[in-house]
This record gives sequence, structure tokens and C-alpha cells, in this order.
Amino acid sequence: MELVIKRFNELNTDELYEILRVRAQIFVVEQDCAYQDIDSLDKSAYHIFLLNGAEIKAYLRIVHGMDEIKIGRVLTTERGKGYAGIILNEAIKTVKEKLHGEKIVIDAQTYAKGMYEKFGFKQTSEEFLEEGIPHVKMVALI
Repeated sequence: MELVIKRFNELNTDELYEILRVRAQIFVVEQDCAYQDIDSLDKSAYHIFLLNGAEIKAYLRIVHGMDEIKIGRVLTTERGKGYAGIILNEAIKTVKEKLHGEKIVIDAQTYAKGMYEKFGFKQTSEEFLEEGIPHVKMVALI
């Protein structure tokens, strides 16, 4: 298993293809949610993923704007193996060391709230629907 952290312009075409493939697999097909996954935020994001050979087993992106640093598109292709924890720990480390951030925001699917709480995230909103899926806003001070 290889942990990879890259900016968009550092990704090769195979890595980009695999990222987009697993995001579509999880967020569009598995969750039956038609939405615009590919957006302009990818180009300025850090992309963190676990590779097993050429296959991505876990992925997330860190988007940093003028007023907040946000983690999104968090996924694992095999649940219950600890892959989400590996990439979340790396994301927190990346935010601290490369972005000098002190706070991370995430719009978490409600079912995953407990997992994010293990990494210091606290719910800061009521439940809301995003693309028809229940979410809560969470924040971690790092």
C-alpha cells in the first residue's frame, strides 16, 4: 500500500483517471446521486490517496480558500480496513505542515459522523440535505 499526496498538476493521467473513476463509483453509482463531481476545486486541491498497485483504496481532497480549509470527497473502496483513518491522519498533518491551518471544515454524511469525531471533528450544524443525502457540518481545531 502506498500513500500519495499530490497537487492537481502533479497527478499523472492514470492517477487522475483512477481518482475520477472511484469518485464516480462511490458518489454517483453506489449512492445513486447524480451531481457534478468534477469541479474547478480539484485544480487547487491537495489529493491524498492510498494505492494498492494501480487501484485507489481510499481518497480525499483538501480544498483551501481564503477563509477556510475543507476536506471533501472522502471515500474508501473497502470499508472496515482502517483506510479512512490513514488518509484523514495524513490530511490533518498536511493541513498543519503545508497550509499552516488551525481549523478544518467538513460537510460529513451523517452516517459517518462518529468516525470523524474520532479525529477531533465536532458537529457545528443541524442536519441538512446535500444532493439528497443527510449531512452535518463539522469542524476540527488542530
